[in-house]
Amino acid sequence: MFTLDEGKLLVKTARLAIGTYLREGKLPTVPKVPQKLSEPHGVFVTLTKHGKLRGCIGHPVPTIPLINALIDSAVSSATRDPRFSPVEPDELSEVEIEVSVLSQPEPLKAKNPSDYPSLIVIGRDGLIVERGGYAGLLLPQVPVEWGWDAEEFLSHACMKAGLTPDAWLNKNTRVQKFFAQVFREKKPGGEVGERKLVGERKNATSSRC
Repeated sequence: MFTLDEGKLLVKTARLAIGTYLREGKLPTVPKVPQKLSEPHGVFVTLTKHGKLRGCIGHPVPTIPLINALIDSAVSSATRDPRFSPVEPDELSEVEIEVSVLSQPEPLKAKNPSDYPSLIVIGRDGLIVERGGYAGLLLPQVPVEWGWDAEEFLSHACMKAGLTPDAWLNKNTRVQKFFAQVFREKKPGGEVGERKLVGERKNATSSRC
């Protein structure tokens, strides 16, 4: 688990990285951080503007130091998400930043895939679905925001991977889950808090990442 101070540092670094890249066209120098933030972790950076998704990209698995993965994810979410045009420099003041630090993904283990829903806790688990070179990831906050149950979550993760909604029932489909600790700004550039997803009510305007 990361402390709130560490979460604030992650969000602040993400905003600095985006701002530096948009203004100067280069990444900032990687800051000196506590050892925990230099260890490999998966991470996603989500950008929202007036409650709507503006960008979301990350590193699903822990292959590089968290601080490096964070900076790359932040800049990528602002400039390389193919669903959106790049964020403009003067637009950043309207964008809220959310950082999700991921645990190591673990495969769902059941004798029959039909039992997968019972292994998923909405608001705690994120999902990765893979089959035949296709892959899709949905963060734990997505089913909370959309009001999905576990079966709907599995189906949408399959569709994110470009598969049919019922592909999770196929034994050749690999389904993994992970946890995420989420830190976000309460307003653009403002105070940062830790987001508790379990029990959170569905938002009127939802993002999907």
